[in-house]
Amino acid sequence: MTANDALTTRSMPTPEVADERMPRLANVPAFTDYMATGWGTPDRTPPVVAGAAAAAGHHRTRLSEHFPGQALVVGAGTAPVRANDTYYDFRPDSDFYWLSGAAIDGAVLVMVPSGSSHDATLYIPAPFYPGDPQFFTNAAHGEMWVGSAPDFSDWAEALALPVKPLTELDAGIAAAMHAASGTLTAGKVPTDVCARHGIGSESGLGQRMAVLRMVKDDWEIAQLREAVDHTIDGFAAVVREVPNAIRGGGERWLQGTFDRHARTTGNGVGYATIVGSGKHAPTLHWVRCDGPVLEDAVLLLDMGVEVNSFYTADVTRTFPGSGTFSPVQRQVHDLVEKSHRAGLAAVGPGKPWSDFHVACMEVIANGLNDWGLLPVSVDEALSPKGQHHRRYLVCGVGHHLGLDVHDCAHSSYEHYQGATMESGMVLAVEPGLYFHENDLTLPPEFRGMGVRLEDNVLITPTGSEVISEALPIDAAGIEAWMSRAQK
Repeated sequence: MTANDALTTRSMPTPEVADERMPRLANVPAFTDYMATGWGTPDRTPPVVAGAAAAAGHHRTRLSEHFPGQALVVGAGTAPVRANDTYYDFRPDSDFYWLSGAAIDGAVLVMVPSGSSHDATLYIPAPFYPGDPQFFTNAAHGEMWVGSAPDFSDWAEALALPVKPLTELDAGIAAAMHAASGTLTAGKVPTDVCARHGIGSESGLGQRMAVLRMVKDDWEIAQLREAVDHTIDGFAAVVREVPNAIRGGGERWLQGTFDRHARTTGNGVGYATIVGSGKHAPTLHWVRCDGPVLEDAVLLLDMGVEVNSFYTADVTRTFPGSGTFSPVQRQVHDLVEKSHRAGLAAVGPGKPWSDFHVACMEVIANGLNDWGLLPVSVDEALSPKGQHHRRYLVCGVGHHLGLDVHDCAHSSYEHYQGATMESGMVLAVEPGLYFHENDLTLPPEFRGMGVRLEDNVLITPTGSEVISEALPIDAAGIEAWMSRAQK
């Protein structure tokens, strides 16, 4: 589009555009001249989280060591369309943010091989300021539309990284390819850019970054601690509202309570908030949150705050709607707690990743057998050809945690499930039992009940630390915590 276009495609039509009888403002010289004068300079400080730029520089160094002589191109992506010409909020690709420390819609990072390392340059869309008609006509990058917009020098200073206009990206990639023995891409590089330069959109670069991102540095761990702390505060805010939800607000009221808290204390939620009461609690990803909150049922809350650095927590607790577990509810919760404690005990440096999964499942299988719910022996159920206990726990019981709630998912089996745990990894441990209301293998008193316990765990040089331990996991502790939160 040219500067004479009244709007870019990423904007809402305005009356003067919608009505052909009205002139486009950019084509009215008097108006354009008037709009070019009388403006001060707003604060254009880039929104960079403290420590993010230094951490990103360290991450680039780590990545560079694995790809000597290769040009590396990583894209931030763009905000997805919500409907027609409206967009969801922009959230940068996680690999891009890990390497840049910046959240810039449409940006691309190019790392050019230089000796045994790389020189990085960030290419970003140009902002439009007073004096350029796009200041008031470009809804994606005009400062009148988007608010104060840092320029190239502002970003360069904040990120300690050369920053150039996106219009120079093609030349930058061409120069990088000329200096390299090959070119690899990751993140969300525009397909037309890849096509022009004959580079593929899939490579081993993203998989390698997934492996590198498994071990967090001190700055990343601090971000995750912050995310967990805000999440625990969010649990308290939600639990305080349970009586209102029971009186009529329902699951949506609680979902809205946490989402508002997450947006207030951080960037927002790290994933769609799960609020499941009664028969909805066994549904693993109950994100509709459109049912009632029942006083006589359990309430499963799976929630996480994503802080401004985009690192997220992922915590789950199951509460009694009434404030006190019934005997049957407590029976199920106690078994999940026992499984959870076994899983936590199996987390530590040098241990196989599968250890905590096996530990959780053994407790679940034995407990179900004690209740007469297994059609085979425990040994047969736990065997690779059995797995009957998984009817009530079909999901996994843990994953890496970081910039993504299910972090590092693009790595290989060899480096993930088939690997050993290392100091600096952060993971979620989350066993549960999910008894669906229409599961006729269950006694009636179990049907329509779901219980999950999920904690965020840092692996340390000597063991592990549950960084979400401020939330109790035992039934009595949860009841007491709930009572305190509602006072």
